[in-house]
Amino acid sequence: MERILITGAAGYLASALVRLLGARDAQIVRLARPGSRLAPVQSPIPVIDTLGDIRDASIWNTITKDADTIFHFAGQTSATVSNRDPHADFEINVLPVLQLLETCRRQDFHPALLLASTVTISGIPRQLPVSESHPDDPLTVYDLHKLMAEHYLRYYTRQGVVRGVVLRLANVYGPGPRSSSADRGILNQMIKKALDGEELTVYGTGEQVRDYVYVDDVANAFVAAAGHITETSGRHFVIGSGKGCTITEAIQLVAARVKHRTGRQPVVKNTAPPARQLEIETRNFVADTSAFRGATGWKPRTDLTEGIDRTIEYWLAR
Repeated sequence: MERILITGAAGYLASALVRLLGARDAQIVRLARPGSRLAPVQSPIPVIDTLGDIRDASIWNTITKDADTIFHFAGQTSATVSNRDPHADFEINVLPVLQLLETCRRQDFHPALLLASTVTISGIPRQLPVSESHPDDPLTVYDLHKLMAEHYLRYYTRQGVVRGVVLRLANVYGPGPRSSSADRGILNQMIKKALDGEELTVYGTGEQVRDYVYVDDVANAFVAAAGHITETSGRHFVIGSGKGCTITEAIQLVAARVKHRTGRQPVVKNTAPPARQLEIETRNFVADTSAFRGATGWKPRTDLTEGIDRTIEYWLAR
């Protein structure tokens, strides 16, 4: 039986992955930080839940043993928080990756290790869409540390310790637990606010372009990367829907779909951006996923309207 380890198991990407893996002949180990509430698994697949701090090197000694595939989703995801406390961000986003890799090396484990990273490592894109060939230009401590973690994974992959793959994710949204970071999961936040009758805020004109990719499509991308590990090992890939949408268009679509479902028209208001808005927030981004599609056959299947509708139904059910 395949043994799969998922870190950051209380997050909504991990939740989507577990739903997807429910039909496999596998045992899943879910690792989440102390105090987390893990959603029940709606499948007969055996699941072992463990609470632990990924900054503690000893956690990896037992949790990694016999793992065939590791999906590493745990980490701190706020660029603002990372800039405010770089040392703490290093300890949560870089050091655990190194400790995990060193555990594999010392104990002679050779799993497939898939790392969730971010497209913002590219900084302000020079052209659209953005492919893997775009130069890296981290503009925040968060992006700098994610790139450092990628480099560690690439090095240990070259040494034959693991078979490592990095998926750089665009703006992920969809059903699942709320993000622990106020500046992440913005589209999900807007959907919840609209359903609660709250005003939807757009900073400035909202003309910045984003690539919104549905969480189940992202989970499928991770499974595809692991399933084609010979083709993907040692590489990083850009993951998105491949379609651009301005922030204003996305928020207006949320308002329209909530009105369609509930009959209530949410109010959308433009307001001045924060005085200390990060430069990375001014970017435009669209993903070029051709390299990953060529390596794995994966493609996104959920368009933005359908994804928003599914997320609305998820919140209404609660």
